[in-house]
Amino acid sequence: MGKRFLIVSFGESHGEAVGVVIDGCPAGLRISSQEVEDELKLRRPVDKRISTPRVEEDKVEILSGVFKGYTTGAPIAMIVRNREVDSKPYEEIRDLPRPGHADYTAKVKYGGYNDYRGGGRFSGRITASFVMAGAVAKKLISKTLGTEILAFTSQVGPVKLGEIQVERVRKLRYSNPVRCPDPETADKMVKVIEKAKREGDSVGGIIKCIVLNPPIGLGDPVFDSLESDLSKALFSIPAVKAVEFGSGFKVAEMRGSENNDQFIVEDGKVKTLTNNSGGILGGISNGMPITFAVAVKPTPSIPKPQKTVNLKTLRQEKLVFKGRHDTCIVPRAVPVVEALTAVVLADHSMRSGLIKTVLGGKSERR
Repeated sequence: MGKRFLIVSFGESHGEAVGVVIDGCPAGLRISSQEVEDELKLRRPVDKRISTPRVEEDKVEILSGVFKGYTTGAPIAMIVRNREVDSKPYEEIRDLPRPGHADYTAKVKYGGYNDYRGGGRFSGRITASFVMAGAVAKKLISKTLGTEILAFTSQVGPVKLGEIQVERVRKLRYSNPVRCPDPETADKMVKVIEKAKREGDSVGGIIKCIVLNPPIGLGDPVFDSLESDLSKALFSIPAVKAVEFGSGFKVAEMRGSENNDQFIVEDGKVKTLTNNSGGILGGISNGMPITFAVAVKPTPSIPKPQKTVNLKTLRQEKLVFKGRHDTCIVPRAVPVVEALTAVVLADHSMRSGLIKTVLGGKSERR
């Protein structure tokens, strides 16, 4: 994914490792494995009430592209090894596709050669590679452009977060296991997840994302518009089923006079009174905060009995699968949304010439 800041993700859920190669990252960016690991920690909220018993250490190994603490301009290769795997449950159901998973479609597409353990390439585990790439991209756009990305959980099941100030989002979004910046709403979300878990079920939710101080002019319409590339990246996250920018589907209920973001001048800069467009017009960033929401489906792996088909006998069977899964995968996806957003913005910023191939000056070398 990408043209100037390009990433290749590799690995499977129960394979040797999950990793990423970043090609095109400028030379001179200070980065360490610890910084990448800090981002990966945000992806695994360890709370027995809501998360899977599988807890990977996610110790980052930087194999190339970083020398004496700085990027060299060469491709950056990073991996985290899979240590806590238990493939036995998947061997037992290899011919019984799990409802809601890619077991059936993957088997048909790849002729049965796909790695089915833990969902293989279709597992949420692969998002660790997205977060590793995002750790580099987030630092790159922060250091060079002052751009900040804030994602957070805004809904779990029926529990919705109301309007909230950006400062509270920045300060509190990672203060609880559900990644919601309001403690009271977070407690309600946890209770919804616990209830679903007791009932052998799962829940989904919505993640919102705000990009502060984005450059004006990012996006290459029509097929490489900023919305197009962000959508492609976000739909690469397993379980994401919908993306909306700005006011999204609400614009269908508005009139033009309500939906149009009228222009004003503030502190010598062109801004808009409202931001129904989500900071993107004609597929190009307009300098206002980029805002979007992502819908995440309920975890498909649940212990409730479900109907499936034995692909060897083509007979109907009942599936009761007891693997290790989150009851709600929304919290894990929050840093993944931030990561892929950063990757897309880094790529488009380099395409636009806003980030050079070599970073100079003392600010990047501190």
